Parts: sequence; C-alpha cells; structure tokens
Amino acid sequence: MWSVIHPVASFRRNPTLSWSSAKTGLHPDGGAGLECILSGIMSVNGKKVLHMDRNPYYGGESSSITPLEELYKRFSLPDSPPESMGRGRDWNVDLIPKFLMANGQLVKMLLYTEVTRYLDFKVVEGSFVYKGGKIYKVPSTETEALASNLMGMFEKRRFRKFLVFVANFDENDPKTFEGVDPKTTKMRDVYKKFDLGQDVIDFTGHALALYRTDDYLDVPCLETINRIKLYSESLARYGKSPYLYPLYGLGELPQGFARLSAIYGGTYMLNKPVDEIVMEGGHVVGVKSEGEVARCKQLICDPSYVPDRVRKAGQVIRVICILSHPIKNTNDANSCQIIIPQNQVNRNSDIYVCMISYAHNVAAQGKYIAIVSTTVETILHFSLTSFLPTYKSNTITRIYGTRSCLFDSYDATTHFETTCNDIKDIYKRMTGSDFDFENMKRKQNDVFGEDEQ
Repeated sequence: MWSVIHPVASFRRNPTLSWSSAKTGLHPDGGAGLECILSGIMSVNGKKVLHMDRNPYYGGESSSITPLEELYKRFSLPDSPPESMGRGRDWNVDLIPKFLMANGQLVKMLLYTEVTRYLDFKVVEGSFVYKGGKIYKVPSTETEALASNLMGMFEKRRFRKFLVFVANFDENDPKTFEGVDPKTTKMRDVYKKFDLGQDVIDFTGHALALYRTDDYLDVPCLETINRIKLYSESLARYGKSPYLYPLYGLGELPQGFARLSAIYGGTYMLNKPVDEIVMEGGHVVGVKSEGEVARCKQLICDPSYVPDRVRKAGQVIRVICILSHPIKNTNDANSCQIIIPQNQVNRNSDIYVCMISYAHNVAAQGKYIAIVSTTVETILHFSLTSFLPTYKSNTITRIYGTRSCLFDSYDATTHFETTCNDIKDIYKRMTGSDFDFENMKRKQNDVFGEDEQ
C-alpha cells in the first residue's frame, strides 16, 4: 500500500538527500493537483492508493476558490465583495493559473484515462505577445507570419521560411535537417541561419517554444524545434489558440483524477490531519493520523511535512485582478494568454498573463479574471496598467499579491507541460520504468461498475 499526502507548500527536494529510495518517494504538488493525477494513474496501473488530504477539497494550492467571499477571506481582505461582483457562487478563481496545450501531455493523460468524460473544455481565444508597449497576436502559421505587424516585410518572409523548416522537420529523416544537426547545432545558430532578428527570436523562443529564459539559445536545437511543433500542432486542432481551459476552473482536473482513482479502488480521505510520517530504518513505512497508522510502501507528500528535508529554490509572485472588460488589443477575447518576454521589460524571466471570464463559468456575468505570474527577481518594475488599462477607477480590483516558493512543476508558466514532466519523473522514480501512455488506458470494463456514458 502506498499513500498520497496532499501537498500545499512549494519547495524543491534537496538533491543532496538520500531519503528517496525504491520504497519511498517524495515530491511536491504541481499545477492541477499533481498528486491527484498520480493517484489516478497509479490506481489504473493496479496500485492500492490511500489519498489523505487535510483540506476539505481536492487540489490544494492548485484548487479553484469558491465562493468569492472565500477568496477574500483567504487573503485577509478587510471588506466583503461589492454587489457589483454578482453572486459569490458564480466565481471559481484559480490560485495557480494554467492552460492545457491541445496536443500536449496532460490532454493525452486525460484522453487515455478517459477523465475527459467528467470535464468540459473551451478553447482559449487567443495567444498574444508583448512588444514595445503593445500587444500582438502570436503568429504561428505561414499565413499569420505574412500578416503579422510584429515584423517588417523582409523579416516576415524569413520567419515564414523558418516555420516551413520547423513544420517539415523530422528528427528521424536527415533529409529534413537542411544542414542543421539537431543534436549539436545550437538554437542561436538556427536563428542565425534564417537571419531572424532579436524581436522575432524573443517571441519565437518565449511565446511559441514557451521557454522562461534565454538559456535555451546555447543548447542543441532539437527540443526547441519540437516545442514549436507542439505549439503549431496544438493550434491546428482548434484554430483560435493552442490552449484549452476546463469549465468551472482548474479545480475540476484534480476532482476528475480523484474520481478515476476511486473507480479503481483508491480511497480518499478529506479533512484528515497528518500527525506524523512514520520512519523505520531511514524509510517511510506509514502515516500517523488521529492515533492510527496507515502503513505504506511508497509515499508522495507535501514538503511541509518534512521541512528539514527540503530547500527553498526560488519564488513566484502572482497577482489576481478582477476586470469588468476584456484586455485591450486582444480583439475583445473572453480568454487569452499574454507572454511578456524578459528582454522586453529588462528582466531575466518572462511575465505571464492568463485571462479567463464568465464564459468559462468562473466569474459573474460580464466579469473577467486576469492572473499575472512571474519569477521573483528583485523588484517587479513592470506596470500592470500597461496591458491591463484602467478605464474607470474601480475597473480593476487587485485581489492579492502573494509570494510562494518555486519548484519544477509549480512555476510561473501558464501551461502544464512542466507539470507533466514532473509527473513522468515521479512515475519513473516510483516504478523504476519510463512513463508509458499506453499503460494508462482504462480497462475495457471499469472495475467497481462505473456506468459508461
């Protein structure tokens, strides 16, 4: 038996520790309730799972907070929400904003495990990038490249050739390499080959390949090319953008995987305090709660349970803004992502804006939620009003600015690819084998008799 303890803190495991072993796993929470995803996957694979959660809801720090009064209470705001905010129950506000890549790893996990039967999604209406004080739609197809105002005429043609190269690239077919060695040629040299300027490099690396920093420029180009292909393939599935978002908020995702785990025999205990993690011979053997011990062979838990075995790795600042209008220059989109590349605002890491609205059943009618996320460096000099303009003095209500520590799957990005990489890493450390999507497929007939829909 193994136990999943619900994480809330945000630290990275100390790599110098030897606590993890074949029988013991330790890893923090990530995006959509990473521990819920793992408990669902492990249950499908025949593991016996006990999931204990000291909160009364699934998802921990990646939950969606409702009603709005609860959000105000969570961040110790002195007043109640004004009547102009509508009914409190109309709000589901994500604490960790992220979108799903339409052709990405989390969507594959949802499809293979058939968790999609519990969820409804909407396509995010646009993906934008910030340049020189303005917002532009991210060009990701040959047609958009030629029409984009981000580039001059000759740059458009060069960027189009680059996109054609990426679209045709096949790492198993050297004929598609065009003189580029994907395992040795640095991405900086690939840009140079197509004579792309700095602004184009900025939005390609940060808004298409979705890198947080420019470190990728000096490593072999294969991963970057595959990231751009993923973006383009995801965009091709639905057209408006490469991103999806679940109705009623991200809190629906951990609930879906929790239900999957329960169908396959997993046991969930909410509002269950954890008094002690029981160790024998340097290994975890169980969890003590309210005088009882649940014994286990493997454990995933929040680092706050073991503060002496983790180290702080960084910080992320997030600001939630409630708006009564869409963001300017986004074609009045009901949802969008805006990426502000580091070089545009003299920082070492990007700033992300994730906007959703009443169209996703997460806000009152006519209201929008914009969440700004970035890695903390020193002081955030960039002004929110440069892309969230205040049309009236009370149009934007700052709900909170909070800081939490950064770890691999809990970063500032607004997509789930890093979270899924974390899941695959934990899976391999727990099982000793590589993550295989085929192993996640649900049995033809669900055990415990779930009705087919």
